[in-house]
Amino acid sequence: MTETNINLFLQFANPMKKIAHRQILKAIKFSSFKLLAVSFLWIPIVFTATKCQAQATPSRSLLALSKSDHTLAIIDPVNLKVIARVPVGSDPHEVIASADGKTAYVSIYGGGSLHELSVVDLVAQKALPAIDTKPLMGPHGLTFAGGKVWFSAEGAKAVGRYDPATGKFDWAMGTGQNRTHMIYVTNDGKKVYTTNVSSATVSILEDSLLKPMGPPGGGVPPAGATPPPGFAPPARHDWIQTVIPVAKGSEGFDVSPDGRELWTAGAEDGNISIIDIAAKKVTTTNDAKVVGANRLQFTPDGKRVLVTSLRTGDLFIFDAVSHQELKRINTGHGAAGILVDDDGSRAFIGCTGDNYVAVIDLNKLEVTGHIDIRGADGLAWAVRR
Repeated sequence: MTETNINLFLQFANPMKKIAHRQILKAIKFSSFKLLAVSFLWIPIVFTATKCQAQATPSRSLLALSKSDHTLAIIDPVNLKVIARVPVGSDPHEVIASADGKTAYVSIYGGGSLHELSVVDLVAQKALPAIDTKPLMGPHGLTFAGGKVWFSAEGAKAVGRYDPATGKFDWAMGTGQNRTHMIYVTNDGKKVYTTNVSSATVSILEDSLLKPMGPPGGGVPPAGATPPPGFAPPARHDWIQTVIPVAKGSEGFDVSPDGRELWTAGAEDGNISIIDIAAKKVTTTNDAKVVGANRLQFTPDGKRVLVTSLRTGDLFIFDAVSHQELKRINTGHGAAGILVDDDGSRAFIGCTGDNYVAVIDLNKLEVTGHIDIRGADGLAWAVRR
């Protein structure tokens, strides 16, 4: 009620009691002042309470990238609530966590033109100084093995390795292939697999022990020649590449848990190429009709293979032995990144077009929930040890 309204009310109610009228006005004004003062006093208290409500990062977290907001979301995988959103670079595509689960690395891709890995402190929930990968342009695929960050550098037709302990790049190798996009590294760091999308190939890079080299200038030692006493030609290491043709547009891929097979799905023809890793050749081409295939992942038990289609929004589920399609689940629009729970009970699918991560029950084979992430794409686990 305004002061004018109060005046009119009091005048009509009791025009003779001017003194009471003035006393009531003073009381109302004083009370309003006290209320305003108390309100201002509450401001820092409310602000402090809001800050105190910030939740700690769970020991096991789901990480999800937002291409639209340029953020990394830290999610509680139990209640599916977003704990924090941390800013990253301008075109984030893939994410991986360190072995101790305390740090995340995000590839800033830019279609092969950018040269940055964003770094996030997952415990403090804050951005750390970024890593400049130049001249290894266009970092995209990421993995963490042997305490180091391995990444594909599409713009440089190469792969690289970054050592967080020294803050330096300690290895790189060219593939000579077009759009070296996704990467997988064995736990011992001795083998690297990549898909090269535009070349329609898979590269197998192996750290190999080679025979000692001959004498300077090449050739062979003279007949009967023996090395000087105590001299032994040193063994030498080199990385050897094997290039294997696969389905057109092959991008997403995974290695079976037993390490025997590599599966990759072609976006153009929808075929799945299955490589015998020991033989280093395609042994099966499955007419899977996964047109627009984007990502592929084995379940932890190796029994099923999941493939997303960016074009149809479907999640395809295949039997790893028979290669037959078991189920096709529509997750929305733009199905991209895949992440499977350690126990194989759930799958998380980044649906870029629908601005969420779809949650799939792999026992019931149905969508059971959504997590709001604008332009959702790359996903990863972070397990703090």
